[in-house]
Amino acid sequence: MPRGGPDGGDGGRGGSVILTATNELNDLSRYKRRSRWHAEPGADGAGGRKTGRNGADVTLEVPVGTIALDAAGALIADLDRPDARVVVAHGGVGGRGNVHFKSSSRRAPDYAEPGLKGEDRELTLDLKLIADVGLVGPPNAGKSSLLRALTAAHPKVGAYPFTTLDPELGVAEAEGGRIVIADIPGLIEGAAHGAGLGLRFLRHVERTRALVFVLDGSSPEPWNDLETVRHELARFSPDLVKRPYVVAVNKVDLEPVRKLRAKTRKPDVYFVSALTGKGLTELMEAVVKVVAAAPAPSLPDAAKVTKLPVRSSQMVVEKKPSGFVVHGERVERLLERFDLDSEGGLARFQSELDRLGVNEALEAAGVKPGDDVRIAGVEFEYQP
Repeated sequence: MPRGGPDGGDGGRGGSVILTATNELNDLSRYKRRSRWHAEPGADGAGGRKTGRNGADVTLEVPVGTIALDAAGALIADLDRPDARVVVAHGGVGGRGNVHFKSSSRRAPDYAEPGLKGEDRELTLDLKLIADVGLVGPPNAGKSSLLRALTAAHPKVGAYPFTTLDPELGVAEAEGGRIVIADIPGLIEGAAHGAGLGLRFLRHVERTRALVFVLDGSSPEPWNDLETVRHELARFSPDLVKRPYVVAVNKVDLEPVRKLRAKTRKPDVYFVSALTGKGLTELMEAVVKVVAAAPAPSLPDAAKVTKLPVRSSQMVVEKKPSGFVVHGERVERLLERFDLDSEGGLARFQSELDRLGVNEALEAAGVKPGDDVRIAGVEFEYQP
């Protein structure tokens, strides 16, 4: 509009990327098929002081029990309950239109403020099952059969080691509520160091409140098998071996196991048959009592930190053979905030550098007129 003055509107805020936990998913397979996700950018401002539209967020659903780690392996969030949410990449901030920069001395500013870029973050998503009870034991002890007998789950069952290649969950109805039971694949000696399928599955036991050690009663040395499994748990996590537990000796329908039961005087040992159902009622009653008395599992110290890392705002000036380099989040963000191609934007940028003490710090470091100064990869010639 002739003689109407500046009227540029502000840019819209960019969308964020959000993780939310749901019970509707049970794996992370969708993130194998697609690894890069981005939210919608904010729209540009327009004349007539019209503010640009905000970009839409992207909400990514993950199974309950998912943890998000940054590129360095530090924990960002532990999504351990339904509807837990965390913003893993914040959207950028919209820039201000030129209407904000008019003054009595500059009635027609020739610049606007660019928006700030959103965050770009690399994540590792890791799923740890959440169950009240973990069934652990050597391969082929009958854990899958026991899970099927105690719950409505239908895991693969076979008479050979490592039938279970993925942890299975089942729900058992008991007095006082429902108990979620996880069948953890068989542990062999060296599992804590990756032997067999050890490391792949041991981590799923970390969230359980109590354990049921499942033994094959027909094994030549069932009690030695128990010690091997407990030893591997202790090597993986000393906290795991301290969890409340009961021992289920399976296959009591076989004559050698019945003889073993007659000689056994160990407490918290229950002889059962997943095939015939014998002893399952007594075992389930014991499991209910153990779970009711068990404290909630403590998470590692790292898992208690859910704040995103904050970049340092401290300014640092380095003197190098090629010139001077200025580091610092506030200084580097100035480059995103000003249009250096316009005379007005460049003047405001120089004024902000002075306000932040950059010129003073450069002079203290020995800068001379004509020296090269780099800020966030942009090179300037220093002129006092």
